[in-house]
Amino acid sequence: MSRYSASPSWCRWLCDPLPWVITLLLALVFGMNQLHGLFAAWFPDLDRPVYQQDSFFSLLQAHLLLVAVSSLIAATIGVAAGIAVTRPAGREFRSLVETVVAVGQTFPPVAVLAIAVPVMGFSEQPAIIALVLYGLLPILQGTLAGIESVPAATREVAQGVGMSRWQILRRVELPLAAPVIVAGLRTSVIINIGTATIASTVGAKTLGSPIIIGLSGFNTAYVIQGAVVVALLAIITDMLFERWVRYLTAWRQQAVTVLSSAG
Repeated sequence: MSRYSASPSWCRWLCDPLPWVITLLLALVFGMNQLHGLFAAWFPDLDRPVYQQDSFFSLLQAHLLLVAVSSLIAATIGVAAGIAVTRPAGREFRSLVETVVAVGQTFPPVAVLAIAVPVMGFSEQPAIIALVLYGLLPILQGTLAGIESVPAATREVAQGVGMSRWQILRRVELPLAAPVIVAGLRTSVIINIGTATIASTVGAKTLGSPIIIGLSGFNTAYVIQGAVVVALLAIITDMLFERWVRYLTAWRQQAVTVLSSAG
């Protein structure tokens, strides 16, 4: 038995980077005002070295809500479209769907906001549209790749035990494709965390607010504060998704083994 495997749980927790990154994020979110002296020393020419128009906690909440809503919509559309074009009745539309989704991502989010704002006004709605368009492609590709990765022998076993097409999709294909689908969702969410910062340009309150105000007012301290919090949030999200994908991959391998044995 290795020394690490024999170590107590608290030691493994200390060696895990995720709790430390979460702690650092929370320390910055709730203690940014306490760093006033540090930023004042770094940027002595600035009268206001710490962003105080909104609390970073409220900005973090708003940012997470915007990313969650847009990612949920993108996941629903992307997974549904991926399932539809892998069915016999929808296979001829696959290339069309892939092209439309790919074209949607080629539009810069700023251009989407510029088009949507005159219609919807300054609010979170234009930002949600831009984030959905930008996050669809990885989810669609992950869904297609995941469903296609299900072994044909596994489908034959499911058909052999009398499952319908819907039952095969729900009980076999989607569970086994879950690791790849979640990997696509992981990419989409990470993209949206960074892209959501530009939503502050259309009146949405996000972690991009100190960045936008800092850039417009030549306040580098504001830019650094917003960018660091966004980066930590993206790192934490990526770590959580990595663990989720790892768990689903291990479960998938076990499930494929069991189904193959049953055949």
